Parts: sequence; C-alpha cells; structure tokens
Amino acid sequence: MNNAYEFSARTIDGVDLPLADYRGHPLLIVNVASKCGFTPQYAGLEALYRKYHGRGLEVLGFPCDQFGHQEPGDEAAIKSFCSLTYGVSFPMFAKIEVNGAQAHPLFKYLKEARPGLLGSEAIKWNFTKFLVGRDGVPIMRFAPTDKPENLEADVEAALGSV
Repeated sequence: MNNAYEFSARTIDGVDLPLADYRGHPLLIVNVASKCGFTPQYAGLEALYRKYHGRGLEVLGFPCDQFGHQEPGDEAAIKSFCSLTYGVSFPMFAKIEVNGAQAHPLFKYLKEARPGLLGSEAIKWNFTKFLVGRDGVPIMRFAPTDKPENLEADVEAALGSV
C-alpha cells in the first residue's frame, strides 16, 4: 500500500468506509480508549477537530482494548461515552487491534511507515497518534504523552501542504 487512503475501516456504526472518502484531507489517526489515564485527550482531539476541520483536518478515532483492558465496552457503549463525556463529533470507528497478528491493516501500514522510538513499530499504549498528509502518506508519529494541543504546529503544516 502506498498511502492511508487505500484502506477501509468499519465505522462505530458498523458501516464499511473506504478511507479514500477522506482523500486530500490531512488525517490525525489515533488509537483511543475510554478507561485510560490519557482518555481526557478526547477533549483536546475534539478541540483540534473543531478548530481545523473547516480547513480539511479529519481526526479518526480507533478504539482499542489491547492495553490494560481499558476499552471494555462495545461500540454502542464507546459511542455513548465519547458523545456524552467529551462531545466527540469526529469520526469514530469500530474497536480494532493495533498490534499483533490481528492488527488492523491500516495500523500495520502506519507503524511501518512511521516507527516509534528506536525504530520500534509496536504501539506502546492508547492515544498513539499518526499525522497523515493530504497525499495520504504518514508525516509524523506522536506518543500517547503528546497532548493534542501541542500538535497544532504540525497540523498547521499538514494543512498547508497541497
């Protein structure tokens, strides 16, 4: 695969969605969880989405239960939690795995394209973030500890690319 737009994923509502629908838009792709110490980052992700969506940014949330069983709910519970607790309006997807043999192909691609510290491809925890350019090619990988509000300069740069 040459870019993120060549993948598809099931939405939180159970619809298979080709990421080609987002072609030409920078993407911030995040593995999320509802019971994690980083869960309050939902507020920052939503703030980024609201601030930059009009300029083309898409934030895509992918719930994952591979880290400390911090996403125990089903899609309905996750959707309700995100909406009621953080007012999430950015696209959310069905629960996936990001590591191992059953890892979603999108995350296999992202990890290979943008390895982490010391070249490690494994995702270490929830709220790992990948910024993808308008061309669908991953630009940067951010650690779970990187707060969404600290990504604005990189988001601005991705929005400026044509």
